[in-house]
Amino acid sequence: MTTTRRDTLKYTGAAIAAMSGSRAASAATRAESNPYAVRSGPMPVPYVPRRGYADGPFGQVHFRDTGEGRPLILCPQAPQTSRQFENVYEPLARRGIRAIGVDSPGFGESDPTPFVPTASDWAEAVPAVLDLLGIDQADVLGHHTGSMVATETAILFPERVKKLIVNGPLPVSEEERRNFLKFVEEGEINMVYEADGSHMQEAFATRYRMYADGGATPDPKTITRYTVERFQGYAPFWTGHHAAFIYDHNAALEQVMVPTLILTNTGDQIYENAKLAAQIRPDFDYVELQGGGIDIVDQMPEEWADAVAGFLTKA
Repeated sequence: MTTTRRDTLKYTGAAIAAMSGSRAASAATRAESNPYAVRSGPMPVPYVPRRGYADGPFGQVHFRDTGEGRPLILCPQAPQTSRQFENVYEPLARRGIRAIGVDSPGFGESDPTPFVPTASDWAEAVPAVLDLLGIDQADVLGHHTGSMVATETAILFPERVKKLIVNGPLPVSEEERRNFLKFVEEGEINMVYEADGSHMQEAFATRYRMYADGGATPDPKTITRYTVERFQGYAPFWTGHHAAFIYDHNAALEQVMVPTLILTNTGDQIYENAKLAAQIRPDFDYVELQGGGIDIVDQMPEEWADAVAGFLTKA
């Protein structure tokens, strides 16, 4: 039985550390006592939210949960997972936000849909997580593809959504849509898994360039994680961008009825699309961070968390 029910999710990172402190202390001496060890001593432990599974409409839905505070569902960009928010779980927790990252069906450790999915299909997984955790209403945030999942969640389940943050919306022209889908067809659906693994190197190089487009220096270790996430899911990775580019965000934004923030950053590849979204819904709040790129949550975690918390706590 999983320990993800409401009464067992009241753990903070500090509480978890205290529970396992004695084990960690004894483990620190194990390598020192082994004559073959080439390294020993303490190692830094990252902030890791508790993980759990909910039974969703298409199978198990994997999520990460910081366990305390105002609940905020986090929907990742494709083809990443809830680990996309790895560097902001702790900053959000410090600001009183219970961050709950959800792997979209088919990505990360969530079961796939038995058909080519849409953003609406992925949105249907969100209430299952809320139900398991005993949460009646939560804020919802999505980044890039996740912004469409978050938008659909607010449209399909408005009674479950308190506030919406659309981080990187993508209203597009029909010509832009055709170009995006051509990219999916040629660069992703038709990708060949090479015997020498060169497709992995190409995926790494592409992701490296995307990170650098925002003006930041990529960390190869971080880019490695992005690359692994792309291929680790149970569904073909191309279904992520396919769902994003067939989604009509122009029309969907018009249907949102909950308080909403459009969040963007000036170095994002789809910054201009975010400004268009603000024209479509001038009644929405709008915040743009200066600089950064597609990986804003890793590049500017504290500034990003400030923008998120500022909107959620606004009266």
